[in-house]
Amino acid sequence: MNTTFMTRAIELSRLHMRANAGGPFGALVVKDGKVIGEGWNQVTSSNDPTAHAEVVAIRDACRALNTFTLEGAEIYASCEPCPMCLAAIYWARIGKVYYANTRQDAAAIGFDDDFLYQEIAKDVAERKVPMLQAARDEALAVFEEWMVKNDKRPY
Repeated sequence: MNTTFMTRAIELSRLHMRANAGGPFGALVVKDGKVIGEGWNQVTSSNDPTAHAEVVAIRDACRALNTFTLEGAEIYASCEPCPMCLAAIYWARIGKVYYANTRQDAAAIGFDDDFLYQEIAKDVAERKVPMLQAARDEALAVFEEWMVKNDKRPY
């Protein structure tokens, strides 16, 4: 763990929180010892509930490298990633996560991270937000087409 990178992630959280960009969260994506993406929470300033620090940093890194995969990269986050950010980290193929605050620390100041972790673990029928399946046959047809598509770019 590189303390300079973690310090920068925390600095981003403080700086942009004070500027009212969003909540107190910052993140860096690092590859080969170099920062390739930075992010801070921009939920309220961009009216985008997905603009969490880690997602913003991943988007920034992918733009910088012109790729959708960040294999070999690490992410430094001022807080343990929420389930959405954790999923984005996995989708980006980031190899290691370093974090400072915990999801319980985030819950203590009013953020839903811990609640979301609990919801994901539940059976679909037991979640607070109802989830109803529809049009599966039509959707499966698209999946079947994907399976035989010769010019697809897998990820």
